[in-house]
Amino acid sequence: MAEGGYRERPASRDAGLPGAVVWEKTAVADRVGRVLPDGCMDLIWDGARLLVAGPDTRAHLVAGVAGTRYTGLRFAPGFGPLVYGVPADELTDRRVGLDAVWPGRLVRELTERVAGAARAGAALEAVAAGRLAAAPPDPEPEPWRARAVAALAAGRGVAGTARELGLSERQLRRRSLAAFGYGPKTLARVLRLGQALRLTDAGTPPAEAAALAGYADQAHLAREVRELAGVPLTRLRG
Repeated sequence: MAEGGYRERPASRDAGLPGAVVWEKTAVADRVGRVLPDGCMDLIWDGARLLVAGPDTRAHLVAGVAGTRYTGLRFAPGFGPLVYGVPADELTDRRVGLDAVWPGRLVRELTERVAGAARAGAALEAVAAGRLAAAPPDPEPEPWRARAVAALAAGRGVAGTARELGLSERQLRRRSLAAFGYGPKTLARVLRLGQALRLTDAGTPPAEAAALAGYADQAHLAREVRELAGVPLTRLRG
C-alpha cells in the first residue's frame, strides 16, 4: 500500500469506463480525513456496504478508524450519472447507500458479488460496466462533457466554453448541473484548485503554482483553498 495507506490505478480498458480510477485506502490512524472536491462521483465498497459519493462543492470530512479498508471506483467528471442513471445534482454533497439509487434487490445481489470477489476493485468495475451496458442510450451522446471539462480547466470563461460547445450559457448550466452536480463556474473553481494542488504537491512554490493555475495571485489561491478545502494551504499540505 502506498504512503498514507492509499493507492490507485486506471480502470481496465475492457470495463468501458473512460477516465475512471480504481482506488484503495486503508486508514492508518483514528483520525478525520479530508476529501477535496474534484468534480467526480465514486462507487465505494467499505467492506460491508456499497455507497455512492456524490460530487462535492466543499471538502468532505470522513471519520476514519485505523485498519478500515475502502475500495472505490472514481468516475471521470460527468460520467457518473451515465452509470447511476440519476442527475448528478441529486447527489451533490451527499454520501448514500447504493440502494438509495438502485433497487434494493439488485443492490443486495451486487453486494454479495463484491463481498465474495477476490479483487473488490475489479468487482466494482464489473458492476459499473454492467449497469452502463443496460442503461438507456445517452440523450446527449456528443462528447460535450469532456470538452466542457477541458475548456474550463484551460481557463476559458463560462461564456467562452458555451460558445465553443455551441450552447447558450443557460443550456450549459442546465447540462452541467445534471452531469457534474453544479454549474460550470463552480466546476471551473474545483478544476483550477485541483491543478494548483497538483503543482504544489510536485514542489512548485505556491506563488508560481497560483500563476500557472490561473489565479490572480497567491492570495487568491489562498482564499480559494480556504473556501473549498476548509483549511489553509499550509495545513492542507502539511
